[in-house]
Amino acid sequence: MERRSFLASSLALSTLTLTKRAFCLLDTNQPLPRRNYDFHKTISREVLDNYLSRSISMEGLLNGRGDLADNIRMLTHIGAKYIGRSICLWGSEANLLNNLERARQQLPQVHAADPEMILEACIFEIVTTQVEQIPVPDWAFTALGLPVEKRTFRYAEIAYPQGPRKDQWGKGSSVPDVSRMETKLWFYFLARSYIDLGVEGIHFGQVEIMNGNDPHLAHWAQVFSLVRAYASKRARRRMVLCNGHVPSDGLVRNGKLLLDFHAFPLRIMEVPDQPQHAILKVGFSDGIYGRSKGGVTYSGWSCKHLPYLVELDNWGVSKHPGQPNQGGNWVWGYDEISWFAHQSKQYRSDWLRYAWNWVRQTDSNGYLEMPGSRTMTSPLDHRRWYYANAPSSAVPAGLDDEEAIRAIWASDR
Repeated sequence: MERRSFLASSLALSTLTLTKRAFCLLDTNQPLPRRNYDFHKTISREVLDNYLSRSISMEGLLNGRGDLADNIRMLTHIGAKYIGRSICLWGSEANLLNNLERARQQLPQVHAADPEMILEACIFEIVTTQVEQIPVPDWAFTALGLPVEKRTFRYAEIAYPQGPRKDQWGKGSSVPDVSRMETKLWFYFLARSYIDLGVEGIHFGQVEIMNGNDPHLAHWAQVFSLVRAYASKRARRRMVLCNGHVPSDGLVRNGKLLLDFHAFPLRIMEVPDQPQHAILKVGFSDGIYGRSKGGVTYSGWSCKHLPYLVELDNWGVSKHPGQPNQGGNWVWGYDEISWFAHQSKQYRSDWLRYAWNWVRQTDSNGYLEMPGSRTMTSPLDHRRWYYANAPSSAVPAGLDDEEAIRAIWASDR
C-alpha cells in the first residue's frame, strides 16, 4: 500500500483520517516561542506544563549513548527543556560508579548550552546481584536512621524474597520490594547520587510493581520524602521532579499525590487492514488518557488530574515482527519505538504531528514526550538504537526527525 503523507485524528470516532496535506508545509525555521521555566523549591502548574510540553526521551545521553556534542546541538536546536532518561542504567550495577563519574564530567556541558534544561535520571524496577559490589556510604545509613557500618548493598534484602517478582528478569535479577529497608537505602543512595550530579528529575520506572507489600503507599511516601528533603538543600533549584509509570493512574496517599507528574507508554493501536499503520484511541489497552489521578501536589497546588507524559516505550519484539495481531501491546509485532523507527521519514513526521495533536485535544493534562534516543529491537535489519538526530559523520545512523519535532513545538503557541 502506498504510504500517505499526513495523519490526523477524528476524536469522536478515534479513527485516522488520511489527507494530502504535506507536513513539510510547516515552517521549521520559525522562532521557538519563549516560555516560563523558572522554579525554586516548588514548581507551579504553569512551569511544569511548560517543561512537559518540551520533553524528549534521550536514553543514555549521559552514559555513553550517541555523540554528546551532536545530541546537545540537536536539543538546543529543537528547544528541548525536559530531557528524559538522560542517565538510564538497567541493572549492571558493577558499572554504576564509572557511569556516575562519566555523567559528572558530561552533565555540565549540557547546562552550559542551556541552564534551564532539566536532566532526568532513572531508578528502575530491577536489582541484580552486582549491587553487592557497591559500598554503602555513611550518609545513606544516617539518612535512614540506621547505624553506620562498613559493607556493600545486599541483593537478597532488596529483592522480593519470594513470588513472581523474584528473579523476574533472570536468575539473580529481581524487582526491588520498596517495603524493605535495604531497598530504601539503595533508592536513596541512587537518588542522592543523581542529585549531586545536577539531575533535577528522576523517573522511578514501574512504581506499581515495586509496592506489592506497600498497599497504603507508606514506604513509597518515605522514599520520596527522603529524596525531596535532600533535594530541597542540594539540588540545583532545590527541587527534584519525581515521576513513574502508573498503570492504575497514579500514587495518592491521604489525598496527596506522591509524584510530581505521571508517565506511561502511548499504547498505540495497530490498524490491521492498513499495513504498518497505527493510531491512538481512548480505552485501548490500559492507556492513561483521561484517567490520571488528582490530589494535592508536593508543590502545594491541587488538580483533578495530574499532568502526565506519554512516550514511545521499548520492551522488545514479538516472534513475528512486522505482522499484525501478535497480542498484548505489540504494534505490528514490535514495541512502540521499534515500530515507529521502521516507518518512512514522512510517515514518522506525520505521525508525530498526529500524536501530538491527538493527545493535547483528547486530554489537556497529557503531553507527548518526543523520541530522541531510545533502545529499539529490529531483528530484520539488526538496528539496535533509534536516533532522531539529523544524519552526519557524528551520528551516521540518525533518522532525521529533529526538524519534525522542532516544527511541532514551534507551532505550539
